[in-house]
Amino acid sequence: MTLLTSSLMASALALALAGGVPVPASATDAPELVTATLDQASDLAALPRQQVALKRPPLVHDHDQVASGGPKVVQFTLPIVEQEITIDGEGTKMHAMTFGGSIPGPMMVVHEGDYVEVTLVNLAGNSMPHNIDFHSATGAMGGGDLTVVQPGEQVTLRWKATRPGTFVYHCAPGGPMTPWHVVSGMHGTVMVLPRDGLKDGDGKPLRYDRAFYIGETEFYIPRDADGGFKSYGSHAESLPETLAAMRGLAPSHVVFNGAVGALTGGNALRSKVGETVLFVHSQANRDTRPHLIGGHGDHVWEEGKFNNAPLRDLETWFIRGGSAGAALYTFRQPGMYAYVNHNLIEAVLLGAAAHIMVEGDAWDHDLMTTPSPVGAIAADTDLALPSSD
Repeated sequence: MTLLTSSLMASALALALAGGVPVPASATDAPELVTATLDQASDLAALPRQQVALKRPPLVHDHDQVASGGPKVVQFTLPIVEQEITIDGEGTKMHAMTFGGSIPGPMMVVHEGDYVEVTLVNLAGNSMPHNIDFHSATGAMGGGDLTVVQPGEQVTLRWKATRPGTFVYHCAPGGPMTPWHVVSGMHGTVMVLPRDGLKDGDGKPLRYDRAFYIGETEFYIPRDADGGFKSYGSHAESLPETLAAMRGLAPSHVVFNGAVGALTGGNALRSKVGETVLFVHSQANRDTRPHLIGGHGDHVWEEGKFNNAPLRDLETWFIRGGSAGAALYTFRQPGMYAYVNHNLIEAVLLGAAAHIMVEGDAWDHDLMTTPSPVGAIAADTDLALPSSD
């Protein structure tokens, strides 16, 4: 039995204890899932290494849009933080589980052909095991089978970025723990850029002046007998009633970046007229429909895969549950824009909305104007359309 297979067996046991998979009766009953040993991995000693400092969403760490030189090993450290957070203006609290202390977890950017090396740190003060499943990776349940860590442990996973695009990552400890960890905040995105950068459908280069990462999450906060949201003393205490609420498939909140209003008002995103912004939008669990009120999707990779030509001039685009998409827009007018999930019930009543404040010196009246001011009309004015009869 190889060292790597032994690691997989230990991971399978941890998953089984969380309700995910049956435990083998003995070591000899476990399948030989991996036959290569660790020392047969690619020798990457000659490749340059880059240690990246992640940023809290909606910001994205500094990165080149076009790769310089050949592949490299890009290193990230991702701590797991369990913490109580406030998710709305009413003071509703929940016990969150997070990558990096934010919901969503930070976005990681690399280029096709790079090796991604992530050190996952389960802080000693946490209460439960975690792991990470990269939709952008190949093998071992996206890394989930190799990254199960108990509180006070860490593990490093390396995988090759073979497909350009935007991809979700999330915790996947098995059984009902997987959706619970995801809707408690444990999800994020990796963006794998083509080495020569983004292109339109004709192969012409596309660039952006700034990038924003918007991670959409739905929360399921149980209610008490009077209809108020309940609070709990710990993650474990909240679990039974939270699972019951989740089974109803009716979220209490649908939010961008961890809370109602996290990206509105004083927390609004900021840009300028003439700037091109890349919006990366993820939803690890449910479908969503991003829409920029007052703007459009100039170029949209709705499925998030940069090998495919982008769609043009979209009013609303569709992000499938368990995926991330990307859209470019060049702002043409100053003022406030709303970026929403265009299920407007979820945007207005449940919280899935953001604001973008766009600076500019002049309004373009050719694009929009009011030829006459608002004025009163006569009470007997009849402007009804004629019937079709």
